[in-house]
Amino acid sequence: MSMHRKTITLTEQQNGWVKAQIESGHFGNDSEYIRDLIRRDQQAKQRLAILRQALVEGESSGNPWIYRLLRRLAVSGSRRLISA
Repeated sequence: MSMHRKTITLTEQQNGWVKAQIESGHFGNDSEYIRDLIRRDQQAKQRLAILRQALVEGESSGNPWIYRLLRRLAVSGSRRLISA
């Protein structure tokens, strides 16, 4: 896999957060942390897309209880993604 170098600008608070994550031993360096954030974002968006597709299928199935359940799950998932 080829790697590409990116330059980003962070606030003092954001920079402090990244440093704290590295110092806690969760990540070896800034790049590992940023790559982990990107992977998590990709996974969250994929899960949300699956939920939305299930919502469309449930809505078109004509079974209202499935539609309501999937809608609640999609809204709940969106809220979790926003607060994460």
